[in-house]
Amino acid sequence: MTTTDTPSTTQAVTPELRRWIIDQAEAGFAAPVILQAMIDAGWREDTAAHAMEATLRSHLAQATGNGTGSDMPDGVEVPMPALDDSPLYIDVGDRQVHVLQVMTSPRVVVFGNLLSDAECDALIAEASPRMKRSLTVAIKTGGEEINADRTSDGMFFSRGETPVVQALERRIAELVRWPVINGEGLQVLHYPPGAEYKPHYDYFDPTEPGTPTILKRGGQRVATLVIYLNEPARGGGTVFPDINLTVAPKRGNAVFFSYDRPHPATRTLHGGCPVIEGEKWIATKWLREREFT
Repeated sequence: MTTTDTPSTTQAVTPELRRWIIDQAEAGFAAPVILQAMIDAGWREDTAAHAMEATLRSHLAQATGNGTGSDMPDGVEVPMPALDDSPLYIDVGDRQVHVLQVMTSPRVVVFGNLLSDAECDALIAEASPRMKRSLTVAIKTGGEEINADRTSDGMFFSRGETPVVQALERRIAELVRWPVINGEGLQVLHYPPGAEYKPHYDYFDPTEPGTPTILKRGGQRVATLVIYLNEPARGGGTVFPDINLTVAPKRGNAVFFSYDRPHPATRTLHGGCPVIEGEKWIATKWLREREFT
């Protein structure tokens, strides 16, 4: 039994590709057969696996009533680190970033050695004088507001504001293969003992009245990179409740995750665990569909 030709060999995950994957599954082809057909047609294995699993998961959710055509937005292209052949390291030009853990569905990658100790110290020092109670996007209006679920202090750097920020933004762009201009300004957050950020999604809810205003600045968020700038004595990990994963806050490391649509089916629910002892400093980089202005 052979599958039909794929509609395209481009690496963009298009609606046409998702329709083709569903057609193959409904025709009775097993997932490994569909995956191999995509690889044979020129798709990178990591892109093919991610596209296939995300598409079939969403299709199953709709078929079983856990998602419907009205509340399941179309998927879009997302940042994608080069993870073919299970690399130990990714060369980003000015350093070798370690690949410590990879999950395909949802796409979650833990990186090591993204920042040096000196760069971590510099970001904390540059951010410290500007820290204020953290705000979240006000989904009702498109502005900002204090959220009781987020008990940290924070600030934003403008894109390319300092040499360290500029170097990090170039590094991230190379690492996840996404333009620098599509990134929001780097946010630095400080969590004292007891502070946390309860589980939430980073995308903007399409059903909220403020979302159209937010999306004018660069479209939806499609990926997040959380970077650990220090190591709390206890607590402070990043938890993904839907997949039973907790990432330890190791200095210089980062966790990356992408979401191809603003919907819980992406399983990207995540939160910052309470700091039990010590303090936690992180930097967060959100990536948009288009240029962020």
